[in-house]
Amino acid sequence: MPIRQLSETMINQIAAGEVIERPASVVKELVENALDAGASRVEIVTAGGGLNLIRVTDDGSGIPERELALAIARHCTSKLTEDINDIRSLGFRGEALPSIGSVSRLSIRSRTAASDSAAEIGIEGGRVLPVRPAAANRGTTVEVRDLFFATPARLKFMKGERAESSATSDVVKRIAIAFPAVRFTLAGSDRSTLELPVADDSAAGSLRRVAQVMGADFPDNSIALDAMRDGVHLTGHVSIPSFTRANALQQYAYVNGRPVRDKLIAGAIRGAYADVLPRDRHAVTVLFLTLDPAIVDVNVHPAKADVRFRDPGLVRGLIVGGIRQALADAGVRAATTGAAGMMAAFRPGAASYGHGGPANGHRSYDAAYRASGSSGFDPARSSQRPLDMGFEGAGFEQRGLRENEQAAFDAGPLASADARAGQDEAAETLLGAVLGAARAQVHENYIVAQTKDSLIIVDQHAAHERLVYEALKNALHSRPVPSQMLLLPEIIDLPEEDAERLALHSETLARFGLGIERFGPGAVAVRETPSMLGETNVQQLVRDLADEIADNDTIDTLKERLDRIAATMACHGSVRSGRLLKAEEMNALLRQMEATPGSGTCNHGRPTYIELKLADIERLFGRR
Repeated sequence: MPIRQLSETMINQIAAGEVIERPASVVKELVENALDAGASRVEIVTAGGGLNLIRVTDDGSGIPERELALAIARHCTSKLTEDINDIRSLGFRGEALPSIGSVSRLSIRSRTAASDSAAEIGIEGGRVLPVRPAAANRGTTVEVRDLFFATPARLKFMKGERAESSATSDVVKRIAIAFPAVRFTLAGSDRSTLELPVADDSAAGSLRRVAQVMGADFPDNSIALDAMRDGVHLTGHVSIPSFTRANALQQYAYVNGRPVRDKLIAGAIRGAYADVLPRDRHAVTVLFLTLDPAIVDVNVHPAKADVRFRDPGLVRGLIVGGIRQALADAGVRAATTGAAGMMAAFRPGAASYGHGGPANGHRSYDAAYRASGSSGFDPARSSQRPLDMGFEGAGFEQRGLRENEQAAFDAGPLASADARAGQDEAAETLLGAVLGAARAQVHENYIVAQTKDSLIIVDQHAAHERLVYEALKNALHSRPVPSQMLLLPEIIDLPEEDAERLALHSETLARFGLGIERFGPGAVAVRETPSMLGETNVQQLVRDLADEIADNDTIDTLKERLDRIAATMACHGSVRSGRLLKAEEMNALLRQMEATPGSGTCNHGRPTYIELKLADIERLFGRR
C-alpha cells in the first residue's frame, strides 16, 4: 500500500482520541482556555451527560474576529513562546479546539473589549463554516453539540449519563480549587446546579474554596502545609489521620496551578500516612507545588494530566517530610466527625455507634488486630507495669516515660474500677491540658477524662500501642539496625542498571542492616540482612528495592518492612484491654499521648480517643 498524506480532518480525529476521551475532557479543555483568557466568571451548561450539549461561557479577553479561523486550526495558540521549557499557562498545545470540532458540532462566539460586536465561527465534523457576525457580551461562548457524532464507535465506550455528569463535576471542582478568585457555575438538565462563589487569593480565601468543594468538615479536620526545599515550594492542607475517606478521589494535587494526577505524588501521600491509616482508608489532601517550569515537564501526554519532575526524589521527599512534619507539629487532635457520630448515636431511634462513619472505618483494624494474635486481656502475658515503655526484643531499648511518671506504675493495678475515687486535688490542674484529667475507667478498657470544656474517651490499648510503636521507631531509626551475617552470600542476578542503582544506595541500606555489594556487572551479593526480619525472601526484597529505586529513587520498601515489624511488636507489648489502671497511670498515659506525634490514631489507623464538647452534651439534654 502506498504511503499517503492523511487529511486534516483525519489527523484531528486521531488527535481527538488522545485529547478528548469523554465529555469531561471537553469541559476541562474549554474551562482551561477560559482561565487562560483571564476570566473571572465561568459558566458551564451540559445536557445528556455532555454528549448532547456542552456550553462554556466566560468573561475573559475574547478572541478578535480576524483570529477565529486560527483558533480552530491545529497547532495554533497564543499561549506558548519560543521556549518550550517556560510554560506558564494551562493550555499550550493548540490541539483542543480542532480536535473537538472534528468529532462534534462546535461553535465559538466571542467579543473583545475593543470590539463593537461579536463574531462566530463553526465546525461540523471537521468541516469549517464561515465566520459571521453575532451578538454577545465581552468574552467567549463555546458550544459543543452531538459529541462523537462523527466517530460513532467512541460512543460505545461512554458510560451512563449520570457517570458522565459526575466526571464533569469532578473536573470542574478540581480546577476550581486552584482558582478561588473565579466564580464557577455548573448547571443543566442532567444535574443539580453547582455554584462556587468567588473567594479571594489569600490563604483564608483558598481554604473557603476548598470547603466549598470538599465539604465544611474538612477545614476543621485539616492541617496547613508550608514547606520549601531546593526551590520547590509545597503548600496546601491535609487531613488529620482520623479523618479519612474510602477512596483517593478527594486527593487533589496541583503543579504550578495545573491540576494533575501523578503517581509519584499519590505514592508520596501514601508514604506520609503509611503508619497512621488503615490500608483501606485514604487521606484527604489539597497540595500545591510551585517550582521553576524548567524543572517539570507538563508535555508528557496531550491531556496534560501527567507530569515528570527533573528530580522526583526531591519532590517525593518534600511531600513526605512536609506532611509528616505538619502532623507532628499539629499535636494530638481528634476528628470532629467522631463527636458527630456519637451525638447521632445518643439521639432517640439512632443506630448503635460503632465508629463506622465515613471518617473512621475500622473493619480493617479489627481484622489486623485478630491476625496479630491479640485476643484481649491475658494475665499470663500482661505485665504488672503495663505502661512501661521499655522494650527488649531487637537489641535496643527506648524509655518513653519520665521517671516521675514511671513511679506511678510501680504499685501495680488499682483494685477498684472507680479510678475517680483515688484522684486528688492536683488532678484539677490537668483540666487545662489537651486531654484533660482522667476521671474513670470504663469496662477496663476506656479512660474517661475531663477538660475545661469537653469529655474525652480514650481507648487505652490503642493509645498505648501508638506510644510503644513510636518509641520503637525512634530507637530503630536513631542508630544502625542490627544485622545478621548470612552463612553464604546470596547472589542475585539483576539488570545491570538495577545493580548499579542498588550499589549507589549501599551505604544507606547498610544503616538498615542490609549489606549489599556489586558482584560482577549484572548481579549483587547480599552478605547481611536486618535481624528484625528473621528468615526472609532476600531475592524478593532486593528486587522490590531495585524497582522502588528505579521509580522513586527511595528505599522505603525496607523501611516499611522494619516499621511493620515494630508495629507488631508494639501491639503485643502494649497494655491490654481489661487492664485495671490507677488514676496516676491513666493521667501519665494522657500526658504521653499529648507529647507523642500521631497519637490520635493507633498503628492500624483506629482513633485512640474521641472528644465530645460540653456544648454538645448540653444539647443532648435540651439545655441549648
